[in-house]
Order: sequence, then C-alpha cells, then structure tokens
Amino acid sequence: MLTNNDLELLNSKGISEEQIHEQLARFEEGFPFLNINASASIEKGIMVVSKDDQLNYINTWENYLNKNNKIVKFVPASGAASRMFKDLYGFLNAGYSYPSTEFEKTFFEHIDKFAFFDELNTFCRVNYEKDIPELIAAKEFKKIVSALLNNPGLNYGQLPKGVLLFHRYPKSVRTALEEHLAEGAMYAKNNQGDVNLHFTVSPEHLALFEKLVAKKKEKYEDKFSVEYHVSFSCQKPSTDTIAADMENHPFRDDNGQLVFRPGGHGALIENLNDINADIVFIKNIDNVVPDGFKCQTVIYKKIIAGVLVLTQKKIFNYLELIETGKYSHKQVEEMIHFLQDVLCVRNNEIKFLEDAELILYIKNKLHRPLRVCGMVKNVGEPGGGPFLAVNPDKTISPQILESSQIDLSDPVMKEMFEKSTHFNPVDLVCALKDHTGEKYNLPDFVDKNTGFISCKSKDGRELKALELPGLWNGAMSNWNTIFVEVPIETFNPVKTVNDLLRPEHQ
Repeated sequence: MLTNNDLELLNSKGISEEQIHEQLARFEEGFPFLNINASASIEKGIMVVSKDDQLNYINTWENYLNKNNKIVKFVPASGAASRMFKDLYGFLNAGYSYPSTEFEKTFFEHIDKFAFFDELNTFCRVNYEKDIPELIAAKEFKKIVSALLNNPGLNYGQLPKGVLLFHRYPKSVRTALEEHLAEGAMYAKNNQGDVNLHFTVSPEHLALFEKLVAKKKEKYEDKFSVEYHVSFSCQKPSTDTIAADMENHPFRDDNGQLVFRPGGHGALIENLNDINADIVFIKNIDNVVPDGFKCQTVIYKKIIAGVLVLTQKKIFNYLELIETGKYSHKQVEEMIHFLQDVLCVRNNEIKFLEDAELILYIKNKLHRPLRVCGMVKNVGEPGGGPFLAVNPDKTISPQILESSQIDLSDPVMKEMFEKSTHFNPVDLVCALKDHTGEKYNLPDFVDKNTGFISCKSKDGRELKALELPGLWNGAMSNWNTIFVEVPIETFNPVKTVNDLLRPEHQ
C-alpha cells in the first residue's frame, strides 16, 4: 500500500504507480531465460572483414565524415572507481601489514610505473615527510595505500575512473577522459574539425568532469586541430527501480521511506535517446590506451563504422523501394536474402506469408535502429557474448546476452554457451535515424523481459534489486545487429589498478 509520502516521492522522481506495480510483479514472476538458437561464430553470425575489404570500409567511413552528418562518441562513465581498488581496500583492512598476495606484491614492486606515482609521491613527502621509496623501506605500506585511496590523499577510491591518471607520456600524464578526447579526434572528426563527445556521469561527479574538460580541452584542440563539443548527462531518476524485501514487498528503510536503486546501465538508453545524432560510437570509459597503441583501435573503429554506413544505405534503399510499391518478385527475394544473410534475421514461417504480409514483415524488420558490434575472440575475459537468439515473434536474430539470461541448467543451452568463441568488449557503432531522417524512439525497441534481479543489502537487511535490460543487451534487443570480429588488441579494459601495468597501458 502506497502512502501519500510514497506518492510524493514517486512524483519527484517521475515514476508512476503503474511502474511500481509492474516492478513488484517482476520480483514475483522473475525474468524468463532467453532461448538461444546458437552461439554466434565466424561460421554463423560473425563477419570477418578481409584485408581486401578493410580499405573499402575505411574509405566509406572517411567519405561519410566529409558529409553534413553528426557523429557522437558516447561514453558511459558513471560511478566511483572503488571496484578498481577492491584488492587494495582488502590490504588496508587486512590483519597483516606487509604485501602478502600476488596482487599486493605486484602493486608495490611496480608502483613507480603508475601514471599517478608522482602525485602520490608528492603527497606522501608533504604529509608523511617520507617519499614512497622511504615508506616502503620503513615497511609503511598501508600509509601509501591510504594516501592513494582516501581523503586526505588522492581519494582515488571515491573518484570516477574518467578523472584518474591512467597513462604516462614523456612529458605529461593523461586521465581516461583525455584518452577519449584524443581517440575521438582520430576517427570521429568531421570535415569542419568538430568532435562531439557525450559522457554519462553521476550527479556528484559532474563538476569534476566539467572542470577537467575546461582545463584540458584547449590543449587537445591544439594538438589534433579540432574543436570539441563535450556534453554530459546523468542517469534519470525516473529510471530508478524500487527495491523489494525477500517477500517481494516494497523495501523500506528505518524511517519507513521507500528505497530505490539505480536501474543499471540499461537506464542509459534514455540518455542515448536524448542525443540528436546520425551515428553514435559507444565505448566504456576504461577501455582506452596511450596514443602509441591506438592504431588498431582507430582502424577497426573506422572499419565497423564503414560496415554500418554501407548496411544502412542498403536498408534505406529497400525501405524507399517498399514505399513506392513498385518492386519486383526478384527484389523481394533479394530483401529476404539480405535479412537472412547480412542481418542474420531468420523466420521459419516466412514461406507461409501472403505477399502483403511478407512485405509488412520485411518493412518491420528493416525499419529499426542499426548497430555494428565489434566482437573479440574468447580469451576468458568476463562479459556477455554474441548469440543467435529466439525472439518473442519466433524469429531468430543476433543478440548480446549475459550468462544470467541463459538457462545453464539446460544441457543444450549450456553446451551452446560453453562453445561460444567470442565475447562482447562493448565496441558499438549505432545508427539512430531512419530513411526519412527521423530519429527512432529507442525505448520502443527495448525487450522488457530481459532485466535482472540480484540480492543486495542495506543497513544489514537483505533486499532484492531490479536492473533494467542492459544497454547493449535487452535495451537494444529489437535493433538490427551485425557482429564483426575485431582484434583482441582493441580491448584493453582497466578493471583493477594493476591492469594499468599491462604493456598496452605503459
């Protein structure tokens, strides 16, 4: 039963009573597993671009940049970097004082290789009257970690990844955000020299990002001869989801207030929907490398963007042809083959459709947002993967799925999952407008049956949390999708601080 205070809270967030009832019903019913037809592979569903074709796709993209189109680089950058320092927090709270685990030993043995070393060393010298080598010699390891993670100190444990120093150059150091500025100039600059970037950030970190951009923007504009247009947005309160107790009733805090939680990265489909752009690149904040390692990344960004542009052109031609009503039987067959062979959309019932139904089916499948997703070979990294999934309308199409969406207790499903050859590095380029230039309303293409329920706790009490369909999972479920194999060298995430010691980050 919702009280007047509850209703006021819902109103302030822009959430309806109907949404609350729908979410509580989800806790009762759960989410269905998705039926998969196969894991996507080079033999079935993943495109491999030959060396001969690479130049064609790159040229296609560079020609597109010379036209009056708006391209945006969209970077999810919300949340503090606390998980990146999980092992160091464990060391701070441990009953021992010296590095004992392999992670801790590696961190201290190579501490001088981190881009933040000089700042950390200066803080230690000023506040402890010892520099880092002296603190290590004195076995005062925890002072160093405290100076890195806490305030007073660099406060890295509470800052977002985007503003942390990631890479060292001969005469400077760069944050992750700066690397995205540099990267954007290398493949998203139009013929006017404009580069558009959009970062989704937490409200408490917005000022930090704005200050960093204001400080660094001119430097990179001069370096790359561009003009940056950087914008920010925060996850909307209306995308928060209600928490439930273990009996699936609304969870209330000690003051009787309803508890809401962020809806996960799937909530960002609303932020993406607010962007007026023809094409949007999507890449996580921590998947960046120094300039010396960017070559492969830039080449394959241009390749997958070229694939997108040529595929979109074909789709637009077909949709315009359908709208004229003047198409031959041969052209209809060509469209069907395009759906099956290029977009990997299959329908076993298609042979039973009447002519008018067939054209409506083709138009419906073509008239939707388009994305090309880079996929890397599976090397044991965590994350979702590419599959050919069965949709509610019984058609089969490419989807990016997480393991939690697949019934691994089913031997057939488990075998398909375990045979997966590729995984999702979050390397997307998306086309957001239709053949008339109208922007798609992206929430219309979300599969609401693909959310997640997880168990959390608050004030020592267990609760259930509801995550919306993931941004590149269920939130884009009803998009047209093409998987393209990209080299593992294009995937260099920083999940832990020691990842910054990998050669590609040095």
